[in-house]
Amino acid sequence: MTRTGVRICPLCESTCGLTWTMDGRRLAAVEANPRDVFSAGHSCAKGIGLARLENDPDRIRTPLLRTPDGDLREATWDEAFAVIAERLPAHAAAEPSGCGVYHGNPAAHHLDTTFYLSELIGALGTRQIFSPASIDTWPKNLAHMLLYGTGLGLTLPDIDRTGCLLVLGSNPLVSNGSTVTAPGMQRRLAALRARGGSLIVVDPVRTRTAEVADLHVPILPGTDAYFLLGVLAVLAAEGLVRRDRIPEVVDGVDAVLGLAAEFTPEVVARRCGIDSGLVVEVARRFAGADRAVAHSRIGTCMQEFGTLANWLVEVLTIVTGNLDRPGGAMFALPPCGGPNTWPARNPKLTFDRWRSRVRGLPEAMGELPAVCLAEEITTPGPGQLRALITIAGNPARSLPNTAAVENALRQLDFLVSIDCYRNETTRHADVVLPPPPLATRGHHDVTLAHFQVRNVARYSPPLLDPAAGELPEWQILLRLAAAAGGRVISDAEVAAMDEAVAATAARRAAKLAGCAVPVASSTVGSRSGPLRLLDLRLRSGPYGDRFGAYPDGLTLARLEQHPDGIDLGPLRPRLPEVLRTPDGRIDLVPRLIVDDLPRLRAGLRRHEPGLLLINRRQPRGMNSWLHNALPAPDSGQCALLVNPADAVQRGLTEGDHVEIRSGTGRVRAELHTDPALRPGVASMPHGWGHHGPGLRARHATSAPGADYNALVDDSVELEAVTASPIFNGIRVEVTRADRNREDVARR
Repeated sequence: MTRTGVRICPLCESTCGLTWTMDGRRLAAVEANPRDVFSAGHSCAKGIGLARLENDPDRIRTPLLRTPDGDLREATWDEAFAVIAERLPAHAAAEPSGCGVYHGNPAAHHLDTTFYLSELIGALGTRQIFSPASIDTWPKNLAHMLLYGTGLGLTLPDIDRTGCLLVLGSNPLVSNGSTVTAPGMQRRLAALRARGGSLIVVDPVRTRTAEVADLHVPILPGTDAYFLLGVLAVLAAEGLVRRDRIPEVVDGVDAVLGLAAEFTPEVVARRCGIDSGLVVEVARRFAGADRAVAHSRIGTCMQEFGTLANWLVEVLTIVTGNLDRPGGAMFALPPCGGPNTWPARNPKLTFDRWRSRVRGLPEAMGELPAVCLAEEITTPGPGQLRALITIAGNPARSLPNTAAVENALRQLDFLVSIDCYRNETTRHADVVLPPPPLATRGHHDVTLAHFQVRNVARYSPPLLDPAAGELPEWQILLRLAAAAGGRVISDAEVAAMDEAVAATAARRAAKLAGCAVPVASSTVGSRSGPLRLLDLRLRSGPYGDRFGAYPDGLTLARLEQHPDGIDLGPLRPRLPEVLRTPDGRIDLVPRLIVDDLPRLRAGLRRHEPGLLLINRRQPRGMNSWLHNALPAPDSGQCALLVNPADAVQRGLTEGDHVEIRSGTGRVRAELHTDPALRPGVASMPHGWGHHGPGLRARHATSAPGADYNALVDDSVELEAVTASPIFNGIRVEVTRADRNREDVARR
């Protein structure tokens, strides 16, 4: 029997609306939902291809246990949790905790981990928490934290009303993007052009997005901060600063312009590898637009001066009078509330409150830099990580210096993975716990609503109940929390733990809504699990019904009645209430960032020899976890792209097998020439390198590709402020490889 229902795509931050057709328990078809209030019929190839992921015969659907001979065998849930309860407590009880948690990007899209991961972390009593956030967005998070008070409540480009959009470090027509939720970027950018606006793209490659831009600035990788300082210098010199439109709560305008004065177009152009006239043209175009906004994404974070670059993006928007203004940079008002909606008492910087054990690298937003993971496992001493729980993540391919990461994973005493694949991480696991199908989950993007370019509320109900042998992920997390204390718990005990979680959530929700706790609890009492917690958040959120006080307010039941979502209107001004800085003001010259300027200045005259390697996004792939669901994997999708002139200079031709060497590792790939890359720049996608024993991913391993991350150094070359690894602008050497030699990725 077939049935159709709507879903919100959980693969990336665009959160497109989809229509799923189920044939029994099999996902038979996926289409874009034309009625979705936000995505309006858009979906990328990844979302349309979700059936290949859901129906993949290589997926793990039963718990796996490590056998004495080193293999993984199928087991029951009871067997799996019995092993965990026997082996995990010794590490959780260590002082400090010897068990860490790594949670991958997919976890951010699911209610289960959003609401219940903290229960597991609390049971482990650990500060050793890692995620890809420290790999790809921390510089942006920190810049926003210092300017506005939270690392989650980011400013967003009001794309649908702007007159000039300046994009740095992003190719949204291919990757949709991160740190902004804007489905249908092609439609939105076309509308920008149709209303007479302009698009400026700053990128070392003439990407698909750059091809449709009014102006493309082909800078050298890692030089965005220099470029932006040059633009600010032009604004100051030519009197283009819009002081009349700068919010009253902003301090330090003259100081920041003074810092930029020495970085004239002539000074920065050589370092950026462009003509100085381009710097001037961008400054004049941006300042001359009635409504303009600068927006940066991962490409600006994963580089040497990431925090400086992301700070300067905000400064540029502010000094041209485009902060908190329609068509400029604005703040979302998420339906479930969050750090920039909740009352803040004595707001403090959630950065560098503790440091890692081995290298003393700073924490941010409750997590340590993921570059610490391997050394925390392999370095003896108090607090050494001897156990690890991974959740929807593949650090063996997502983190830099993958050879060191895999070596560390092999040395763990105990590894538990919640994952649906036998990949480069889970092949080292002692226990693998499979999550249930997506169709069994309710879906609302609690976290990503902070990044929506329009205020909307949407919810996808489950299309299926969990089948026999399937366990909801929130129950897996609660059972793991109990196992950390040595207990294997019954279904009734899981329900009791959930009641305790809900009671805490009800107290918080009642306080936000200004009602009695029994009122909040009884209003959502018929629900359980993550849906009960979601209802509490929606009802106490900025649009909520306040548990009956505002009958027309938002509730989960109301969203269930509107399967295509509820449009809550365009972004609206939120200053000054949105600020969570200690003094409630915006300081444009935060000391933590400004102190990094001498390092930038010292690099002005640097010459970059050889090739600079940058990451490349792909329309169908995303990190490592979708590669087995690609329709037809081939080695060319992982090719090294170089400018034809660079190939000629090295005596290389199209289709050659080449060896790419960095100071950390070496890999082999097929060479393709592409004039879209500026000379001196090479490009590869990351997350590949699917080879070695113990994998069960027939498509991915048939074309394993080259492991970009094996070339990334995580020991010396880190972004100075946040300790994020530098993925873009890696200096490499490329030579023709011996075709008979095996692929290598080693230190």
